[in-house]
Amino acid sequence: MSKLSNIWVFSDTSARLPEVIAGGLELGENVSALVIGSEQVSDAYAYGANEVYNLGEYDSSKIIESYSKTIAKVIAASEGKSLVLMPGTKRCKALASLLGAELNAGVVTEVSNIEIDEAGVKCKHLAYGGLAISEELIKTNVSIAVISGGLYEGKEIDTSKSGEAKVVDFVENNSGVKCINRLPKEGSSVDLNKAKRIVAIGRGIAKEEDIKIAEELCSLFDAELGCSRPIAEGEKWMEHERYIGISSVMAKPEIYFAVGISGQIQHMVGAKDSQIIVAVNKDKNAPIFDYADYGIVGDLYTILPAVINALKQ
Repeated sequence: MSKLSNIWVFSDTSARLPEVIAGGLELGENVSALVIGSEQVSDAYAYGANEVYNLGEYDSSKIIESYSKTIAKVIAASEGKSLVLMPGTKRCKALASLLGAELNAGVVTEVSNIEIDEAGVKCKHLAYGGLAISEELIKTNVSIAVISGGLYEGKEIDTSKSGEAKVVDFVENNSGVKCINRLPKEGSSVDLNKAKRIVAIGRGIAKEEDIKIAEELCSLFDAELGCSRPIAEGEKWMEHERYIGISSVMAKPEIYFAVGISGQIQHMVGAKDSQIIVAVNKDKNAPIFDYADYGIVGDLYTILPAVINALKQ
């Protein structure tokens, strides 16, 4: 596989910066990180970036999309073909669309594989709700790929690596969208992309208070708690960061314990790379059993207490 001379990386969250830099180092000869704030400057160098461009200190009056013209101006000034890598967050997906328009660049989201050859940048991504994999060839001078979580594994931080950032003047984005106020949101520090064990719950959980059963199993099993889309986006019982599926977390744990999850393709796309899948479902015909290495047909309200008691012993 060939390498591009210019790779640009950007992440709206510090947690995903190591991942996109690792991808850049694999795909390109020179990785330039675009960051907001001096703290990310040192992080970018420590994770392996060759150059760092500081877009300015954090400004609460701006949203991530506000930086589209600023980023576009920096990238447009570079010579040769370029690839821009960003994580698949909501803000970066929105930013990618704006950069595509600014730079006349091809954009592919939910990217699960990238190859570079003489024809251009080849990106594989899920299509038709996860039922198929589509391969797109980007031939534009600048290519933009928004990658799925876990596609690249960030390197260990090396604080001996450092450097000075190139300060970039902000270019006003006349989109008309302004941030006038920010309210605190109860977030989650969990990163299921890095979890070795996951217990995931689905519609089989009848009441929100019953989630404590799965939480007890997690504590005994040394696992993180995840869920299917209806629990996070339908019932809103859990944070979006814990939702596993095609438009959120793509988990790769050693053990994936699916409880009361039917196993629709949109969910299993996010769990299929687990080393071992254990499923509990009262429907013997549930699709989850087609993926499971071990399956238990039964009521989770009977099975989980039995598993918990066994672990306690």
